[in-house]
This record gives sequence, C-alpha cells and structure tokens, in this order.
Amino acid sequence: MKSNIYKFAVLGILFITALTVQAQEATVLLDEVSSKVKSYDNIAINFKYTLNNTKENIKQDTRGDITLQSDKYVLNMMGITRMFNGAKIYTIVPEDEEVTISNYNEEEDIDISASKLLTFYEQGYTNKMDVVQTVKGRKIQFVKLIPIDTNAEIKDILLGIDMQTKHVYKLIQTDSFGTQYTITVNSFKTNQPISETLFQFDEKKYIDDGYYINKLD
Repeated sequence: MKSNIYKFAVLGILFITALTVQAQEATVLLDEVSSKVKSYDNIAINFKYTLNNTKENIKQDTRGDITLQSDKYVLNMMGITRMFNGAKIYTIVPEDEEVTISNYNEEEDIDISASKLLTFYEQGYTNKMDVVQTVKGRKIQFVKLIPIDTNAEIKDILLGIDMQTKHVYKLIQTDSFGTQYTITVNSFKTNQPISETLFQFDEKKYIDDGYYINKLD
C-alpha cells in the first residue's frame, strides 16, 4: 500500500469514476440496441453456435437459425425445432418422432431463452464497456455483463455489438465452471415476409405422421 493515503484515495476515486463512465456508456449503447431490435416487425437470424470446455477438451460447433416476432419464435438447431407461440413451447425431434408440449413459465426461465436472445441484458446485469475488435471491416464493441445474482450459474457475458448497425454480432457466455457458449451471427435480416401460420403448431399433422405427442402440465 502506498504511504501517501491521500494520493491512494484520489486514485481510487478516479478509478471508480472511470468505471461509472464506462457503465453509463455501455447502458446508452445497450439502450440503442434494444430500441433498434424492438422497432422491427420480425427478425431472421442465421448463426453459428460453439461450445468450448477446455477442461474436458470439448469443442462443438453447430449452425442454426431463428425467426423472432415479438415474444414468438421458431428455432432450428441440431436437427431439433423449438417453437414458442407466446403461451406454449413445442420441441419437435424428428429423429425420435416426438413432440413435447409445455407451458411457458417466465419465473423458471433463468437462461437466455430464444425469445430474449436480443434483449436479455435489459434486467439482472451490471455492465461496462470492454474490448473493441474489427471483424471484416466492421467495428465490434464488446460490453461485459455480470449477473447481479451472485449465485447465478453464469459468470459473465460478452456481448459484441456492430457499431454501424447497432445489431448484436456475437454473444460469449462463460459459466461458473469455465465453459464458454458462443453465438456468432452470420446473417441478420429484418421485416421479412413470413407466413401467418409460422408460429402455429399443427398437432394433427404430426399425429398423422406417427409422432408421439408428449404433453407436460
């Protein structure tokens, strides 16, 4: 510890002030992203999903796509379709010829769900500006998010934002065990012409196709 207590205190105050400014800048940026996302009628995203666990020497890459409209979504990944119509979640597994239907409970939704993929950061996190990267000529500003809940399984999240479009480009989530889950956006399309039945589940069709319908209370 420095002998000059006054000098130490001043440095501490300057450091805290710098962090506060960073947090304010990050909050302004996230507000811009949120406002932009909510201005669209719908969003269609094609992405790469990577799981990286260095301790277990596991790295898995897969691709997927998601269409979002308000809270509704259709997510396709790893051969499984997951659909949310605003009230129920339908998980369709062609390999098993099975559909699981469950009621959505927001209180139990502790992870970054598909419907919250682009707005989850609005509550439950502190934030600050992090590194800046240039990707294919685009400036990507990362914001570091830390859960307010100290018992959360998520350690931190790095949210990469394209500074030109104000769209989310990359999300890197690290859990308390050190495993990283990365979503990289390959394409981000908005206000696409989509079918009115996109978020409607045709139970009869799947029954006729021989699927087992598993309804959870």
